[in-house]
Amino acid sequence: MSTDTSSSATTARAALPRLLRGLASGQTIGPFVALVLTMAFFSYKSDRFLHAQNLSLVMQQVMVVGVLAIGQTLVILTAGIDLSCGTVMAFGQIVMTKLAVANGVPAVPAIILGILTCIGFGIVNGGLVTGVRLPAFIVTLGTLNIALALTHIVSNDLTFSGLPSELLYFGRTFRLAGADFTYGVVLMLVLYGLTWYALTQTAWGRHVYAIAGLMYGIAAMLLAARTTLGDPNAGQTTENLDSITAVVLGGTSLFGGRGSVIGTLIGATIVGIFRNGLTLIGVEVIYQYLVTGILVILAVSVDQLARRRRA
Repeated sequence: MSTDTSSSATTARAALPRLLRGLASGQTIGPFVALVLTMAFFSYKSDRFLHAQNLSLVMQQVMVVGVLAIGQTLVILTAGIDLSCGTVMAFGQIVMTKLAVANGVPAVPAIILGILTCIGFGIVNGGLVTGVRLPAFIVTLGTLNIALALTHIVSNDLTFSGLPSELLYFGRTFRLAGADFTYGVVLMLVLYGLTWYALTQTAWGRHVYAIAGLMYGIAAMLLAARTTLGDPNAGQTTENLDSITAVVLGGTSLFGGRGSVIGTLIGATIVGIFRNGLTLIGVEVIYQYLVTGILVILAVSVDQLARRRRA
């Protein structure tokens, strides 16, 4: 018993230095510097940006895309890509909210069934990519359209309101340092910690698409908690691209094999800060998409140049 406890303590002590080294590594130092510069720019342009309540709002806005981006990171690390993550999340959200509201299923089983639906899509993606050897781009483009169609068919284009309290739990807030934070943000950070540990400390497995599907299902639950609705149109526009943007800005190579989930968290935060900061200084939404697109191209260009230098 004491030997097991001592071994666990030793493992925990060893993990912390690895985490600190990971944060200071070349893969994350660039995104971290970009994050600091972005925050400095918007704090100069708007007096409201650095207010605790505004920064907590940024994290609330980041939590859904941030969890999606965990799954996207796992896929991209294998040199794949998942174009379906946002629509799979949307379908999972509809499954859990319709079951809970329209079909009288208790909230917890409804949430589990919604998450399992997303895992099912992940298993299909993984089977077709690794088993049949189809290109990930084509497979997930197909499942994007399937999930999109099923979302509208199953929901009958209805929005489900009056969600049970269990579905809204992670949208609830608690007070910290003069600002309101949601439990969903805490869950997102815990998931990043667990994923970092799995990637760096364990043989984390071959079933990457199924694990990614799990993350999309959790993101579906967070989306329902944040919006308090089961909306068939939610999550189907920017979330797919935002998750990829977060991964790329976080330093993960689109060619696979190099990246960090901690970098993805930084990348997701950069996306959230840009959206929030540009809104504070009065930039129209359409130009926010323009800026995000430019950031993606720059990040991929830097990755490509770095890859050529190493070759």
